[in-house]
Amino acid sequence: MSSPFQPFTPADGGRRAQEWNWQEEQYQAQDPWAQQEPQYQRPQYQQPQYQEPQYQEPQYQEPQYRQPVYETYQQPQQYQPSQPAYAPPEPRARRSRSKPILFGLVAALVLVSGWQAFRVETIIQSSNDLTEAVNTSQGRVDELEKQRTSVAFDSEGIAEDVLPSVFRVRAGEFTGTAFAVSEANGRTSLFTNFHVVEETFEGGDRQVTLERGNTRINATIVKVDQEKDLALLRANREIKALGIAGGEVKSGQQVLVAGAPLGLEDSVTTGVISAFRNTEDGPTIQFDAPINPGNSGGPVVNSSRQVVGIATAKARDAEGIGLAIPIEVACETLGACGNG
Repeated sequence: MSSPFQPFTPADGGRRAQEWNWQEEQYQAQDPWAQQEPQYQRPQYQQPQYQEPQYQEPQYQEPQYRQPVYETYQQPQQYQPSQPAYAPPEPRARRSRSKPILFGLVAALVLVSGWQAFRVETIIQSSNDLTEAVNTSQGRVDELEKQRTSVAFDSEGIAEDVLPSVFRVRAGEFTGTAFAVSEANGRTSLFTNFHVVEETFEGGDRQVTLERGNTRINATIVKVDQEKDLALLRANREIKALGIAGGEVKSGQQVLVAGAPLGLEDSVTTGVISAFRNTEDGPTIQFDAPINPGNSGGPVVNSSRQVVGIATAKARDAEGIGLAIPIEVACETLGACGNG
């Protein structure tokens, strides 16, 4: 099978070259502008010819000298302007603005410090004056309180009001004191100590006698509490009852004790509450009013003419130590306060 391609033929003599030239000529014949295009001619170059230079000896010429001419020196003319030359103003002395401000601040601080010191001194002085005034006022209040207490605790007036309700109790061979705590329906209830009526009560007898001056009143032992040393008596006669104090007693509180020490009826002694103590036998009021045998069962009365306790004993081989049962304990135990 024959190849569709014709083998390549060198350009120096082959059919391919002949065909190409033919086509070129044919194209030039058909192109109208091809005849007008100038034919390019390659420029021809001539080999340059070298000529040897001819040397000429230089001719010497003598130099010509000229005599120097000296000109007379003329001093330059000084320029005098038609107008005075500009002179810049002298710089003013720059005032420092910070100095007055600094001085002002220092002065203000000095004034403020002085004012503060003056105020502090004034406050301290006022505080001292106030403290002194308070102390003086407190002293006056304490003094007035003492005076008021002294005036308020009118032992004479208290005794006058209390004694009509206090009696000497005679129970067999023993004597003591009893006082009225309530009255109703023509009957009066009285408190005393159990050890005052103990012999009579254990002997089976319930009758005792209340004595005051020429007055004799029969009374009956109604109720007793041996452990708390309390006894309740009742008389078929109206007797003015003493008031019952409420609240706890305070140390230093002034009191009056009424009774019949050694059988001496209508006797009173005064003192103060020494302390309120809780003992093995129960709550106890300690006071310093003098008491003796026969005061047992008598009332311990405050400045308001109210009973705060029942005198029951005194310390042996000591003075100024008396003991009383709080009235609240007696009222709770015997249940006779406030009713007949």
